[in-house]
Amino acid sequence: MLTICVPIYNLNVTKLIQDLSKQGKKLKTPFEIILIDDCSLESYKKQNEAICSKETYIKLDKNIGRAKIRNRFLNYAKYNNLLFLDCDSTIISIHYLKNYIRFITNNPNYNVLFGGRIYDKKLPTRNKMLRWKYGTKQESQSLNIRKQAPNKSFMTNNFLIRKSVFKKVNFDERIVEYGHEDTLFGYMLKKNKYKITHVDNAVLNENVEDNIVYLNKTEKSIHNLISILKYVDDEKELIKDIALLNFYEKMKSKNLINPIYLLFTLSKPLLKFLFTKGYVNLKLFDFYKLGILIKNYKNKN
Repeated sequence: MLTICVPIYNLNVTKLIQDLSKQGKKLKTPFEIILIDDCSLESYKKQNEAICSKETYIKLDKNIGRAKIRNRFLNYAKYNNLLFLDCDSTIISIHYLKNYIRFITNNPNYNVLFGGRIYDKKLPTRNKMLRWKYGTKQESQSLNIRKQAPNKSFMTNNFLIRKSVFKKVNFDERIVEYGHEDTLFGYMLKKNKYKITHVDNAVLNENVEDNIVYLNKTEKSIHNLISILKYVDDEKELIKDIALLNFYEKMKSKNLINPIYLLFTLSKPLLKFLFTKGYVNLKLFDFYKLGILIKNYKNKN
């Protein structure tokens, strides 16, 4: 009934797989765990070998990226319900799998289900403050908030999808760089009229990157976002769903792009210094992302 799909890249997944296996064996229904390693470093492969070899375990010789690797699970999945989990997830409920099985049983014609994710409420060290603060304030949304905009609130960690739906709408394999593959996937589900249902069955995102790594990832994701827009011909509905793009269009309509970019250029060194040192104001971070977006558009043109 349930195929658990975990793409792995440079993380130790021993605890995650142990917890999933323990809960799965208590279910009164068939399940399997499939693990695909996206060409991790040998040190991580060695750490994971003992636990992964007990499940269906595929090791790739070449890194293929976050979009393509998720589609690969269709080649191996035996069951009709696919549960996708990022390898940095931590299971926090002893009824985690049982909750999903109950939902499948009561709603056999569902399309996609998103359980949510949260971050530890404990303050991290200063060098991880940027990722933690953004995740806590922007990504750890309550069930009620997620329900208000089901597709916008969708993320590719901790979601359940029927195999028949995933065969029709899967991840765009032209996306090879980091960032926004989940944005496009959620939008394509919406475009194809597949409903995303939200429930309260969160996992903990425990792997909080340090400020410099996350800042670099953010800049890469914005560059990737512009590439994604080419794939969908700058569709207005997608732009409307992405807050950063929506705000850019509003500023563009008011002829404010050049003044904003000038201010960004002058303030970027200071902002980058503050963020890397862990002094984070999310409104300033939004301004920083807008500046990076404008810079990418100018470079593109």
